[in-house]
Amino acid sequence: MIGPDIAGIADKLGAAADTATAIPQLAAETGLDVDAAYAVQTALLQRRLDRGERLVGLKMGLTSKAKMAQVGVDEVIWGRLTDAMRVPDGGSVDVAGFIHPRVEPEVAFLLDRLPEPGEPVGAFTEAVRAVAPAIELIDSRYANFTFSLPDVVADNTSAAAFVVGPWSPVPDGLDNLGVLLEIDGRVAQVGSTAAILGDPRRALDEGIRLAGRHGVRLREGWVFLAGAATAAVPLRPGAHVRAVVEKLGTASLRAAA
Repeated sequence: MIGPDIAGIADKLGAAADTATAIPQLAAETGLDVDAAYAVQTALLQRRLDRGERLVGLKMGLTSKAKMAQVGVDEVIWGRLTDAMRVPDGGSVDVAGFIHPRVEPEVAFLLDRLPEPGEPVGAFTEAVRAVAPAIELIDSRYANFTFSLPDVVADNTSAAAFVVGPWSPVPDGLDNLGVLLEIDGRVAQVGSTAAILGDPRRALDEGIRLAGRHGVRLREGWVFLAGAATAAVPLRPGAHVRAVVEKLGTASLRAAA
């Protein structure tokens, strides 16, 4: 039996991202399952590497019930981050380069050494150099921001851009810090880091385990986005976005008008 056309699917998703053009879902038509979808994600990454981008980290997706409910998917997933996706704290993005961008507040970790697969959360502070507030800009390449689990995995978990605020030492507790997402100075979402698998540190453990299934090990110096603490909010031209995480500070970006 002939399997899905991994390269062909990656080409379609890559072209959709490059031209900011939504496409129909692909999994049902192509017979794509989750394992094959991660192969597509790897092929998409290779496209980026071939044009000079560098892999700088990993991100988790659907780590909160709010996000699962928002997109109708119920399994934690992971994707890749490249240097071209990074926006400086306080920097701007051109929304015309995206299809239907949304923003969400996150917690970022800076890895100090290579964590071992299955390493307990108790050893967390030995593996993580610092923590920071962050914003992820997500932009599904599928029409109407609607997809199945294999579809979103293949699409690199809707990853588009990210901002990391100032790094700081890891506090004693990360499991119940207040989180705000502000748009133009007004609160758009209120949440807690507890929404990220109960404790953002568990997201790192999950990331190590899930990525390891596909032969990917996290590296020293990588950024790791633990997942969103609230549902995502559409990003409009001209908007100023700020994520506030208790004890960690703020991260911000502006959408070019």
